[in-house]
Amino acid sequence: MPRPHDDRLVALAARVEHEDPRFARSLSTGQPTRPREYRRTGAWWALVIGVLMLIGGVIVPDGLLIAAGLVLSGIAVQLLDPDRRHTPRGSRAPRGPRTPRPPRTPRPPR
Repeated sequence: MPRPHDDRLVALAARVEHEDPRFARSLSTGQPTRPREYRRTGAWWALVIGVLMLIGGVIVPDGLLIAAGLVLSGIAVQLLDPDRRHTPRGSRAPRGPRTPRPPRTPRPPR
């Protein structure tokens, strides 16, 4: 007869396998890798490319290159934020029914 904690551990392992299979496989091999939340290599590359585009736009006076470098740098910095929420798409809590507002009372004419 399985113990009650085994069900929770199996559910937790299945959820980790579903959310980040690379991390789950690395744990089973004994050589853990960083979880998906801490892998930010792409964000660092985007920041480097954005800064290079910004510098290139300043050297060669090109407003479009400057703007693109600023936008790409801003996106990369946003991706590097350690406190950003990590919610998968479509996993938000469903909204409940809204409470109806009381009817407005008409204003007296002036």
